[in-house]
Amino acid sequence: MNRSRVSAVLYVGLVLSVIAAAHQAAAAEYRPSSRRPNIVVLLADDLGYGELGCQGNPEIPTPHIDSIAQGGIRFTSGYVTASYCSPSRAGLLTGRYQTRFGYEQNPVGALNEDPSVGLPPSEVTLAKHLRNAGYTTALIGKWHLGGTARYHPLRRGFDEFFGFLHEGHFYVPPPYRGVTTMLRRRALPDGGQGRMVDGRLIYSTHMGHDEPPYDANNPILRGGQPVAEPAYLTDALTREAVDFIQRHQDRPFLLYLAYNAVHSPLQGADAYMQRFRHIDDVHRRIFAAMLSNLDDSVGTVLAKLRTTGLMPNTLVFFLSDNGGPTRELTSRNRPLRGGKGDLYEGGVRIPLMCQWPGTLPAGKVYPHPVISPDIFATAAAAADAPVAGRRPLDGVDLLPYLLGRRPGRPHEVLYWRMHQKAALRVADWKLVRNARRDSAPWELYDLGSDVGESKNLAENLPEKRSQLLEQWERLNREMTP
Repeated sequence: MNRSRVSAVLYVGLVLSVIAAAHQAAAAEYRPSSRRPNIVVLLADDLGYGELGCQGNPEIPTPHIDSIAQGGIRFTSGYVTASYCSPSRAGLLTGRYQTRFGYEQNPVGALNEDPSVGLPPSEVTLAKHLRNAGYTTALIGKWHLGGTARYHPLRRGFDEFFGFLHEGHFYVPPPYRGVTTMLRRRALPDGGQGRMVDGRLIYSTHMGHDEPPYDANNPILRGGQPVAEPAYLTDALTREAVDFIQRHQDRPFLLYLAYNAVHSPLQGADAYMQRFRHIDDVHRRIFAAMLSNLDDSVGTVLAKLRTTGLMPNTLVFFLSDNGGPTRELTSRNRPLRGGKGDLYEGGVRIPLMCQWPGTLPAGKVYPHPVISPDIFATAAAAADAPVAGRRPLDGVDLLPYLLGRRPGRPHEVLYWRMHQKAALRVADWKLVRNARRDSAPWELYDLGSDVGESKNLAENLPEKRSQLLEQWERLNREMTP
């Protein structure tokens, strides 16, 4: 071998050794012990403020969800930006009041497939923001932010999607095997009103309308393709979440696990119905079965984070998208007034908690008002992914407050508008117009002494009412009409 060939071989060997060393260094940079934290957002659907054990309900044990509060922080004044599903999710995923971009409606049924209805493509989701910073992202569960192609989750920053696009879905399709099912009807088979129990199928006329056709044009999708899902839907979503964690444990990820439980239709799996056989009212028994199933599912996800060693490097949030609909589900929002659809506290104050073992304190109760857009800001800060641009967030990074590095409240003012309904919270004062017309009178409450909003102080304190109304109108002028 001549000298030139020997030199070439040595040169190639040197290059390969440099490349190998670079790969080893890059791999070392992404060891779980040194990487940016995973973000897991666990979203329940229509869960009332007072239903969890940690929120004071002894009837339905929820030890796994409660463990997030025990191992982290429970917010007693946690809010969402709307009291029904779609606009609330828009606020959560953009970190902004959805009224800033005119998204106040809650599409149901065929309206989901209206090409003009959905989260505006100009808005940046938390998934897109974190993916642009190197995160792997997944939505598992309910989307409800547009059912046509331009709004699809895979076009909104999610690498993976398993779930459905509309407002709801049956947990088990007809003939409803393995579950007890309660369906709303305008009339019973004999033409009468009331409740009919036929084995594990129950009809009830208490709501005055039929069960919505949730599954119409609304298949379970993997990515963009329909799949036949044999499992109870809560269990299927949990299975997919665990698989996602297993496959991506070597890199930072965002997992947005948006369960449809405990949203209607009411369907309780047999094993859970047996667990709550002591509850006489079958309506409440089905709800208890669904909530307990959800709690066990959250426990399965948390267990996967522990067994993979990821828990100390994972920031976990749990919340509901709005307050519970009491007549529909037997939801309990106590001690709050109202529920889903209202701008009283029972509609927008929700169970909210987070944990980050080893970083955030454990077992802490945080009393100051926080709101769901704070999750975007907090996750971005934890991921070292600064938010810049012309669209400022309404959310606040909560970490300095939770760690005691910044005094005071994250928010002095919280704002709501849902068509004609409107509200404002300033410190402990709450201004609210909960009626469906602009001419309805504004009400005033002192939440510090009256969290149940039972004493309207608007007539007694007209100056305070006027002051808060001026603040609401000033903020409202910033929003899209």
